[in-house]
Amino acid sequence: MKAFAAPLTVLFGRRARRRWIHLILGGALAMPYVFVGSVIVGPLLGEENVFGSITSQLGSFVVGLPLAAVTALFPLTRPMSVAAVRALCDVPGDVLADGPARSRQARGRTVAWFTLHLGFGGIISGMSLALPPFAAVLVVLPFAAAVRGSRVGMPEVFDEGWLLALSPLAGILSLVALAGCAAAAGSLLARWAPDLLGPSPADRLAAAEQRAADLAVRNRLARELHDSVGHALSAVTLQASAARRVLDRDPEFVRDALAAIEETTRRTVGELDAVLGVLREGGTDEASPTAPAPTLSADLDGLLKRTRAGGLRVRATVELGPGGPDALPAMVSREAYRIVQESLSNALRHAGPDAPVTLRIALDATDLEIVAENPLPGRAPVSRPGGGHGLRGITDRARLLGGTAQAGPANGSWRLNVRLPLKGPA
Repeated sequence: MKAFAAPLTVLFGRRARRRWIHLILGGALAMPYVFVGSVIVGPLLGEENVFGSITSQLGSFVVGLPLAAVTALFPLTRPMSVAAVRALCDVPGDVLADGPARSRQARGRTVAWFTLHLGFGGIISGMSLALPPFAAVLVVLPFAAAVRGSRVGMPEVFDEGWLLALSPLAGILSLVALAGCAAAAGSLLARWAPDLLGPSPADRLAAAEQRAADLAVRNRLARELHDSVGHALSAVTLQASAARRVLDRDPEFVRDALAAIEETTRRTVGELDAVLGVLREGGTDEASPTAPAPTLSADLDGLLKRTRAGGLRVRATVELGPGGPDALPAMVSREAYRIVQESLSNALRHAGPDAPVTLRIALDATDLEIVAENPLPGRAPVSRPGGGHGLRGITDRARLLGGTAQAGPANGSWRLNVRLPLKGPA
């Protein structure tokens, strides 16, 4: 039984049946072109009923295929063909291209595929319509005299003798031949699909650019979430801890710490809404109001105030010339704020609230320099699972603006030095 199971699976298995459906779909798509071809072939052959003869039908089919090739140049042809192949031909989706053909070569391969699909599909569809009734008549022919004498019966040669006895076998073999032709045609199309519908160099380049753009957006969102939420949690933790320690003896400090916690969480929720708004598709359903991204010019004072309210001793020196923070380009101002915020967060996490932090922000003719220093902790910092992305985020922000970032121990202190050019690559 196993010897017969494999051939039957090849001819009538799930894959073969799905590919057969794909071929019949091609035959259905070929019918409009065949009808147009019949309008041309009919007058040439002088036949009123074009579909009354096999010759006229084949002629209409041959004339209709070039018309199908021309219409395959429309942009939607390749996406439609790829969707059908993925669904019915058991071809891995990653070897097929997405979207319309972009180059002349890709359009030519799409035309070749569409023509082959409709050509094979038209032939297999015609066989699928004609052979099963013919095979059914052959199978019942020896057992039904009425069929032999009817209009659908076979020629007189089948009325008696060994041909009549073998007609059921001939009917079964014709069905097997039909299944074999369908399986062979489906297998050929599945084998040719990656070559004819696969991505061209232009498609691969476009896909790589899209992946790079998506990765850049994800990295940017990750940096925004890390810097805003991470800093807020560190600051709130420090402020709450400081308030708990002096709860009984310094109520005024506790009130200031609670106010700072409230302000920090309120701002962070607004920033979180702004970041999540980028993730929403369209943002049309219940879109919440989003806060603008914080900048060095508008939000540095508030950041320092909230950080100091938690007990961290920050000595800040800001030297931005006569124009002040408002003279900074908007992008430089936004990235500089995040860098300062992350440097204070690192000091909170690793140096502790009792360590003084020295912050210097200076502007010269071409660059904005940010220097943050704090004493090295007496013990090794506790590593957090998934942590350690702060310095990487600072480096990424500086590099995207064409600047540099250096961080490491220097003379008993941890020193961060960032230079951001006022004019650089976006």
